[in-house]
Amino acid sequence: MNKPSFAILLLSLIILLPGYTVVKTNPAIVRKADVIVYGGTSAAVIAAVQVQKMGKSVIIVSPDTHLGGLSSGGLGFTDTGNKEVIGGLSREFYQRLYQHYQKPGSWKWQKQEEYGNKGQGTPAIDGNARTMWIFEPHAAEAVFEDFIKEYHIPIYRDEWLDRSKKGLTKSNGTVRSIRTLKGTVYEGKMFIDATYEGDLMAAAGINYHVGREANSVYGEKWNGVETDVFQHGHYFKSNVSPYVVPDDPKSGLLPEVSPNPPGEKGSGDNKIQAYCFRMCLSNHPDNRVPFPKPEGYNPDRYELLARVFATGWRETFDKFDPIPNRKTDTNNHGPFSTDYIGKNYDYPEASYERRKQIINDHELYQKGLMYFLSNDPRVPEDVQSKMKQWGLAKDEFTENGNWPRQLYIREARRMLGQFVMTEEDVLGRTSVPKPIGMGSYSLDAHNAQRYVKKDGYVQNEGDIGVHPDKPYSIAYGSILPKESECNNVLVPVCVSSSHIAFGSIRMEPVFMILGQSAATAAVLAIENKVSPQKLPYEKLEAVLLKDKQRLTL
Repeated sequence: MNKPSFAILLLSLIILLPGYTVVKTNPAIVRKADVIVYGGTSAAVIAAVQVQKMGKSVIIVSPDTHLGGLSSGGLGFTDTGNKEVIGGLSREFYQRLYQHYQKPGSWKWQKQEEYGNKGQGTPAIDGNARTMWIFEPHAAEAVFEDFIKEYHIPIYRDEWLDRSKKGLTKSNGTVRSIRTLKGTVYEGKMFIDATYEGDLMAAAGINYHVGREANSVYGEKWNGVETDVFQHGHYFKSNVSPYVVPDDPKSGLLPEVSPNPPGEKGSGDNKIQAYCFRMCLSNHPDNRVPFPKPEGYNPDRYELLARVFATGWRETFDKFDPIPNRKTDTNNHGPFSTDYIGKNYDYPEASYERRKQIINDHELYQKGLMYFLSNDPRVPEDVQSKMKQWGLAKDEFTENGNWPRQLYIREARRMLGQFVMTEEDVLGRTSVPKPIGMGSYSLDAHNAQRYVKKDGYVQNEGDIGVHPDKPYSIAYGSILPKESECNNVLVPVCVSSSHIAFGSIRMEPVFMILGQSAATAAVLAIENKVSPQKLPYEKLEAVLLKDKQRLTL
């Protein structure tokens, strides 16, 4: 028998001495994989599936408990653009939804033939391609969970990156590990930041931008402040006074109106397009929940909307887009709607605590808006009577009071990477280097501010909708940081692009496309023992094409 060491004898003596206690410290749990994917978005799931399909180990570290981000969070009326450029696993996601809706049991609240077939520029149900582009939140979440089960992907949920200096270990430009707030350490050869916020990217010391660049930065037309540009219906079409007492500046501004001037046309600022929740509503009497009266409800904050109605405006229901089973994906529409304009500027860089506050503020604002529309006497009777036919879908987001779990983070940080996608690129007017996927949706930015014009009336600013000349390719360099900053992190969501270019790229099918391409590059970089930046593009291109990604027209 081995003799006890001196250290053990000394420790035993200390334990026996009166007045001493021994504090046990648990060593940190360390989990290792070839690729660590941070995020719970659609891009995160698809990236992990691709790593697994290519034979490497992967772990998803997800702040979210529920998977899929916006794709399972209410955005069921998919922003497809030209669906022909959506390939690979992204297309498979929509094909799996098609299979789901071929089952009679998937149509509980209406018959399939009663649904219709309306999509965004494409049929909702494409029988020829066997794809379903319009779907319910719970159906999308089930598809993501099926991916996880089928590919046996290890996933750790409710795991938040420690954003302090001890949250990431990096040496010689290589991220060695990340640590979560629970103290768990994740070590990998490659890391993929698939979050909407880009927290891992920022922690890794990768440069990024928040806000709108001036048009002069990249020689663009639609990027910076765009006063007097109205390309959708999200503006005040008639003169509406923003003052508590109409036309009396001394009475003060109504809620939800900024006291600041909008800035010079074409100039840059720190403002970002507005966020909202994509509500899933139902008009089936057995599957709707009346809009709840939120805590601290104050009907006067919606006075501006009452004045809009007084002008004769009647577009309230224009974006109650139908999804299966008598439900909607309800989006912002009009001058005063679900977009909580100007209340998210600090979100991208904010602490977790502050972000929770911002999210809660958005929820209270939007719940209050729906309660106002359903109950306030200032709402026209024709609008209110129709609104009372709607409510939150009882069978969606059941653990969250039927309210969407995911705020629509339309834009946060954007990387300043090897290649910056700009307006000309996404309008299809250039040939970008080393394409890894495609996009086709319009340059779509929501309003960034609501202000008082020089004539004393209120107006919104920032809403842009410009259609590309044709589908466009997305450059490999847009998901890569500069190698001098970091050589083993890929960023398929907070991609390197200008504000207005991101307005087109930021669509869920594209995030899944880029997630797959990022994962492919990560695995090939490991196999070839090079950084993703030094990976020969020919090798990446060959695998992407084999996996049915669409790279060029």
